[in-house]
Order: sequence, then structure tokens, then C-alpha cells
Amino acid sequence: MSEKDDQRLYKDLAWTWPIISPPSHYVEETEFFATLIKKYSKTKVENLLHIGCGGGHNDYAFKKYFNTTGVDINDSMLELARKLNPEVTYLNGDMRTVRCNTLFDAVVILDSIGYMTTTKDLEKAFQTAYTHLKRGGVFLTLVEALPEKFIQNRTECRICSEDNTEIVFMENYYDPDPSDTTYECTFVYLIRRHGNLKIYTDRHICGVFSLETWLNLLNGTGFEVIREHSNSEEGDYPLLICIKV
Repeated sequence: MSEKDDQRLYKDLAWTWPIISPPSHYVEETEFFATLIKKYSKTKVENLLHIGCGGGHNDYAFKKYFNTTGVDINDSMLELARKLNPEVTYLNGDMRTVRCNTLFDAVVILDSIGYMTTTKDLEKAFQTAYTHLKRGGVFLTLVEALPEKFIQNRTECRICSEDNTEIVFMENYYDPDPSDTTYECTFVYLIRRHGNLKIYTDRHICGVFSLETWLNLLNGTGFEVIREHSNSEEGDYPLLICIKV
């Protein structure tokens, strides 16, 4: 695979995301996140910042509970998000460096945190969340990949369709070097439009860190961390509730 095959889901193949993973699939999980934010926040939660918001599918539910602002680095995803959630304010920015000059009652970084591939990048993302959060507010993030739970060559497949488009979407997870902090996520798309087949490949490099690393970096940033667990059908993974003290 060449560089042109990197992160195509956020470029020329962004249009497939609402078909592969519809906003309705996010509602139950996002409502659970909203419940946890309200439970643990030491202040009233009115405004929420979603860093790494992607196509806005979590915001589809968040906006029912909070005045939501989304930030993402990919313009193609922001275009989808604005179309889905016209009530939400969306900004372009990198989670390691973006500064909105506004404080929020809550901040979330969800699966997009997986694109932090070094401890320095992970720490910068946590600092961004801390900088944008009011005292007593909640930063919620999740740990979807842990070294001891990584399954080499895990492969999943789903079939999705909309109108005259059918997509067979395959995911493969592979770690060529378990001693470092990255792994490969490769997507294959079989896209049929009006029965005509085109095949695309797409590679993503993601980060994997021990839970101890996550907790040490969050504590070092200044958060008080409370551990919860997801209720996702995709499996149990740590949810970290981080209070700005």
C-alpha cells in the first residue's frame, strides 16, 4: 500500500461513513456518556466540547443534552457533521494544538484518541482537554486498545446499503512490532453502485498504550481520574472520567 491509501475514510471515501456506521448506531452509547458526564461533574453541564468529532455521529445525540461544539482535523468529516447537525458549531483543528479560547463544562475525546501514536501526542491531547475545561468539569475519554488485549489479525466484516449503493466493509488489525506504541488498521471496501464493483484499500496507523501510561499522563496533566466501563456491544473497555480539580 502507498501513502495515497492512508486515511481515505477521511478523504475521498468520507461519503461512505454514514452508510457504514449510521448516526442512529451511536445514540445508546452517547446517551450513556451523557449520563456519566452529568453524574460526575461538580458543576451544571450546559456546554460540551467534542474534540475529534469526525462526522458528528456522537453529536447527533449529544446535542439533545448539551450546547455542543465539535472540532476535527478533517474537512471532509466536518462537512458531513455540519450537514447532520446544523445546530452544532464545528471548527477545524488538531486535538494536540487547537485552542478555542472558550471554557466548557465538559470535554470528550472518543475513539479519535486512537490516532495519538506517541505518549507525547497523547499528553498534548489531554492538555488540550484540560485547557478547555472549567474547574469541576468532566473530561471523558476511552481506551479502546490495550497491549494485553490486542488480538493479532482480528478481522471484522459488515454489509451496508443505501439506495443503489452496497458496501462490504472489512477491517483488519495487525501489530507488526508489539514492542512499540502503534498498530495498523487496514480497511477494504467493496463498493457496488448500480451493481458495478469498485475495490478500495485504506490504512490507518493507531496508538496502543498501557492503562498505566494513560493514568500517569492524565494525573500528570492535573486530572482526578475515575474509572468506569463501557456498555458497548463491541466489548468492554475502560472509560476514564477525568475531573479538573
